[in-house]
Amino acid sequence: THTRTLLMIRGLQTIIPLMSAWWLIACLTNMALPPSINLLGELIIIVSLFSWAKITILLTGLTTLITATYSLYIFLTTQRNKMPNHLFFTPSHTREHLLMALHSIPLGLLITHPNLMV
Repeated sequence: THTRTLLMIRGLQTIIPLMSAWWLIACLTNMALPPSINLLGELIIIVSLFSWAKITILLTGLTTLITATYSLYIFLTTQRNKMPNHLFFTPSHTREHLLMALHSIPLGLLITHPNLMV
């Protein structure tokens, strides 16, 4: 689309539904939903910050909430609204889905079977 303005790229779910599914998986992973690897990292950071100083739990909770809210906002803005008339978009190709799969499958295997990395 050659733009970074979120309001100009709306309604992509109707044009490229499979890419919207990949975008949803990326947003959910960014929000550290289980069983993503981000959840483990955030839990370790939260526990270590809480043992360091009690006030940091408020700051960590606030930044986690802001991150989740922004991820949902980006997904809903770009995928679920009505498509504008000026947007010309080509359909996604197999190479893009292969690229997303080759990034997501090893991460999924790392999450579900960590002993494979040894």
